[in-house]
Amino acid sequence: WFAEKFVGWADVGGRNGVVEPPFSFDMMLTNIMIYLTTRSFNTATWIYKGLFDEGGFTIPEGRRVAVPTAVAAFPHDLLAFPPRAMVERGYNVVRYTEMPRGGHFASLEEPELFIADVRAFAAGL
Repeated sequence: WFAEKFVGWADVGGRNGVVEPPFSFDMMLTNIMIYLTTRSFNTATWIYKGLFDEGGFTIPEGRRVAVPTAVAAFPHDLLAFPPRAMVERGYNVVRYTEMPRGGHFASLEEPELFIADVRAFAAGL
């Protein structure tokens, strides 16, 4: 099940014409074993249950999150990120980056893109 998610939710296409996961089998197996040996699968997935129980990421009309917020929109994530203008309705968006590649496991798939964006966000605070 874990391996299927890693492959199915990743951006697997387009790297030098080869269709394969953007991370090694060892990295995937290490990540899976961390979940299993620390028994952290349930706590790692609570956000998905919360989304269903609480109605998603919506913020009540007229409310805003004042905390500076950065969005890194990876094109092959499970769900497409809404446009910046829509996110700005409820969040104090100070950085919104449309990434050229990457999927649900962005920090594993594209670590250089991910960390560069995090650093740029932090530098602007």
